[in-house]
Amino acid sequence: MRVFSTILLLSAAVTATALAQGVASPFTVAESGRSYATLNEAIRAIGDGRGTVIVAPGRYAQCAVQQGGDVTIRAQQPGSAILDGVACEQKAALVLRGRASSVDGLIFQNLRVPDGNGAGIRLESGDLTVTNSLFRNSEQGILTGDAPGNGIRIDRSTFRHLGRCDRDLACAHGIYTGRYASLAVTRSRFDQGDGGHYLKTRARRVAITDNSFDDSAGRLTNYMIDLSNGASGTISGNEMVQGKDKDNYSAFITVAPEGREQDSAGLTIAHNSASFVPGLQRSSSFVANFTDDAVRIGPNRLATGIKVSDRR
Repeated sequence: MRVFSTILLLSAAVTATALAQGVASPFTVAESGRSYATLNEAIRAIGDGRGTVIVAPGRYAQCAVQQGGDVTIRAQQPGSAILDGVACEQKAALVLRGRASSVDGLIFQNLRVPDGNGAGIRLESGDLTVTNSLFRNSEQGILTGDAPGNGIRIDRSTFRHLGRCDRDLACAHGIYTGRYASLAVTRSRFDQGDGGHYLKTRARRVAITDNSFDDSAGRLTNYMIDLSNGASGTISGNEMVQGKDKDNYSAFITVAPEGREQDSAGLTIAHNSASFVPGLQRSSSFVANFTDDAVRIGPNRLATGIKVSDRR
């Protein structure tokens, strides 16, 4: 199983970090040099402009809402700044509805809300870039609405102990993006899921490359990648290991299980690997296609018991 440098970096930083270290104003707007006691105040100071908030090391029981502008939120030291357990608007630690948002080097954890969709990030409008961040022990990592003209990029990040399908509520997932123009997820890790899918998206075009989906310690999980309404693009270079404790082990990747909204004939799935945890013998499909679109499935390394594809 591939191990990414971001995981090692974050793990080391998490071990070293402690409670907020007595800094009265730990959130600094880089462009003005002014510091604020809360993340929400710092983001509000940027307003509809463009700016960067630098977050000092610490664990913060805070959340924030971006109402406009182009805002970057960056940990002063990657993996040393934690947003812990507080959700704004009963949604997420960060509720983002500006023109664009970037998050770099932050940790999001322990997010739970009454409707079961507690997330590290709730994206409601604009473009989003997430790098070198960790989402763990929450109902969802990233959840978005629909923004057909915008794009999402996630790189070198980890999604751990996320998802749920309980309490008679709709399932939550590691990542769940709505109807965006594009989604790119690269060099990231998904593991130890607690229900739902590891990655669920309704984006028109995807680039899901060089990631690790390790379900060996998953619990009542579903698919690794769910393209809910179909998509074009590329799924390549990913390593996928299916665990024993599945709610649904019938497929690793699904194409349009919730209805075809876009043509998937422009989708290529190649140069991935898929296997079961050691000692597990069962049957599954690598790609379950719920449409008649001719998805291009190239060479992939599939363990015994995994069929290349099936039409459902």
